[in-house]
Amino acid sequence: MTPAARLSAAIELLETIDAHRVPAAGALKEWGTRHRFAGSGDRAAIAGLVWDVLRRRASSAWIMGEDTARARLLGMLRLERGLSTDAIAALCDGSRFAPSPLTDAERSALTSHSLAGAPAHVSGDYPEWLDPHLAEVFGAERALEAAAMASRAPLDLRVNTLKAARDKVLAATTHLGTMPTKWSPVGLRIAISADARNVGIHAEEAFIKGLIEVQDEGSQLAAWLSAAKPGEQVIDLCAGAGGKTLALAAQMQGRGRLIATDQDKRQLAPIHERLSRAGVHNCEVRTPKGQGKGDGDALSDISASADLVMIDAPCTGTGTWRRNPDAKWRMRPGALEVRLKAQAAVLDRAVHLVKPGGRIAYVTCSVLPVENNGQVRAFLARHLEFSLVPPSETAAALWDKADDFSAATLQSAEGLLMTPRRTGTDGFFVAVLRKK
Repeated sequence: MTPAARLSAAIELLETIDAHRVPAAGALKEWGTRHRFAGSGDRAAIAGLVWDVLRRRASSAWIMGEDTARARLLGMLRLERGLSTDAIAALCDGSRFAPSPLTDAERSALTSHSLAGAPAHVSGDYPEWLDPHLAEVFGAERALEAAAMASRAPLDLRVNTLKAARDKVLAATTHLGTMPTKWSPVGLRIAISADARNVGIHAEEAFIKGLIEVQDEGSQLAAWLSAAKPGEQVIDLCAGAGGKTLALAAQMQGRGRLIATDQDKRQLAPIHERLSRAGVHNCEVRTPKGQGKGDGDALSDISASADLVMIDAPCTGTGTWRRNPDAKWRMRPGALEVRLKAQAAVLDRAVHLVKPGGRIAYVTCSVLPVENNGQVRAFLARHLEFSLVPPSETAAALWDKADDFSAATLQSAEGLLMTPRRTGTDGFFVAVLRKK
């Protein structure tokens, strides 16, 4: 397919997403099934166009003065890809399979319009109803923070130190373009271009042998800040597919007792194979009893004995927008209310599991204060036997980059917040709570 034909395909896909309100990933998969003539390079390029439009949906429509699939794509080419008006016009020449030629109004908008004077939710590309929440945490910098959250994410890997050192894995993966992560002492990073094909990590020998796992650097650091130690009893209360469970196991060096569970048993399905591949032998997976979501208590035999309870809390995922830009436009206020109730419930559930002197690590991949600072304040008010351990204090004992890392994060009385703009990671909030 020609570059112009790819633009036409992207416009068609965006129109489908708009008309049928379907997730972008599903629309792209369906399009690929119906257009088998398109090669992998074409599909990757078209997907890149669609995701970039979703990243810059509001700002692209703003500069074009029109909120249509075509207008958003043209605006994205100007804002995100940096194409000149003439370059865009050359692609939209009306030839076979190409988009129709630019109108005078479109050419004028591409040439003369900018984001000067645009509201924060437009220049930052996020739903307007979230503006008060982002203003609470970022203030006047919310548009800059949100714009960074709309940027293209790299592919981050965590080296499994149960099997290999980072330097060894780095040398074995140079063909992928891996580089050490800035903060995580066990992370590797691969930069991803706009039209890049799937890196195919799951076919790499290092992955097959369990030397690496896909995990954002921020997620790695959230687990790192929990300070899990060899010999401790650690419970991963919202283990899901096991990303942080695997990280905790490596921190524990395979020694101690690690329990992984989740209220939704369906989320646990991949964890068994992942633990086996990683060579984790000290982890017990506990599936809730019963047939439905949340039926039964898989931890009924545990009371005040855990050194650490990790809560990777269910949240809105606002911190991961750069990996799933479709999610922010599909998010509704009601979803936030559901998450807030679930977070309070899982925090309260952890209380009786922790022994005196033990700790709870509360983590979200959200930047919204109501899910982060607000939940911690409310928890401390409900449970006076807990107090906050400043994450910067925890970090200081862990690695030589702790001071610089703490300075880069957004610190508050309740914890620390990583963001793409500040730390180059996904958005993650971390609070450590100690039982007196």
